[in-house]
Amino acid sequence: MEKINLGTLFPGIGTLFTGGIDVFLARLALIALGLFLIYLGKKKILEPLLMIPMGLGMATINAAVMVLPGGKQGNLFVDPLITDTKDLFDILQIDWLQPIYTFTFSNGLIACCIFMGIGVLLDVGYMLRRPFLSIFLALFAEMGTFLVVPIASAMGMSLQDSASIAMVGGADGPMVLFTSMILSKDLFVPITIVAYLYLGFTYGGYPYLIKLLVPKHIRGIQPPPPKKVNPISSSQKLTFAVIMCVVLCLLFPVAAPLFFSLFLGVAVREADIKPVVDFIQGPLLYGSTFFLGLLLGILCEAHLILNPKILPLLLLGILALLISGIGGLLGGYIVYWVTGGKFNPVIGIAGVSCVPSTAKVAQKAVSQVNPKAIILQDALGANISGVITTAIITGLYVTLIPYFLK
Repeated sequence: MEKINLGTLFPGIGTLFTGGIDVFLARLALIALGLFLIYLGKKKILEPLLMIPMGLGMATINAAVMVLPGGKQGNLFVDPLITDTKDLFDILQIDWLQPIYTFTFSNGLIACCIFMGIGVLLDVGYMLRRPFLSIFLALFAEMGTFLVVPIASAMGMSLQDSASIAMVGGADGPMVLFTSMILSKDLFVPITIVAYLYLGFTYGGYPYLIKLLVPKHIRGIQPPPPKKVNPISSSQKLTFAVIMCVVLCLLFPVAAPLFFSLFLGVAVREADIKPVVDFIQGPLLYGSTFFLGLLLGILCEAHLILNPKILPLLLLGILALLISGIGGLLGGYIVYWVTGGKFNPVIGIAGVSCVPSTAKVAQKAVSQVNPKAIILQDALGANISGVITTAIITGLYVTLIPYFLK
């Protein structure tokens, strides 16, 4: 009887021991990380719609490594490195996630679909209610997006990679994905994963940052209502969306798909096209987010954790979010001082554009001190303005950085 080779019979196990000790440990580490992400999603510590498919994809892809024809190790999920047209058409019929990756992920379509869903959820009236205040706070809350670029460059990263990881400071996943896909094709997967993993920092970390930097007696301030507030009609909101879309696309054509997607969502909402609104904020947004998480997990093969740039990316990502949070509070303090102590500086942290999480974090931090204080409207204004300013910074980076490097 022929001797049974367990490595051949169970290639997932066999390939664990044929790639060296570093690959062995990396695959085990990523399987464990994937299982941990599933746990965090189930416990609602991180977004389950994203974390559960990402975690399961990450664990599965590192378990399902096999020897393909020709002796090369691989899987039957996706081949992100394939470029030859004939080979691509062949692999589209073999790897079951290749069509989704090729036709929705690698061209940025999935990021635009998510951004369209975000647009449908935005009520720009909160921003238009006090536009200058909202924009001022949002700009300060982009501090990490700007300051991490020179920091990353000083650590030896290229300008393109520095700008891509700095976008994590905007706390807007689709923006990070879009920027890194254009500027950092070799690192866009780890950069995007860092971004989505660290979005949990806005839930868990920012409340402690607020308590550290804003004294209790200031956190409980109830800002006075604006002296005059004109109601913002749906026609005004629609006009704003149309004008902003056209102007920004004129200035930054490279980022036009993002601008168009965001403001199309706003326009559909304000035009009250209910069946389309229900489709975009339901199946399109949830489906796109699900497949984004799944593809990010599937792309996390062992070579990812072996890349020496991963540790700097992890450090720079958390630093970008930390600096942005501090910047938002600094902007809030400036308004507090200018108004003679009548403004609550906690509102500033809502300028970090994780909609609507940072606005809710700000309101919760204030309510714990003064249950009667309501800052949510101003916080949402800064939050929505943060989304738009992050989109503009994306346009600036993907337009100007290649120009400077010519």
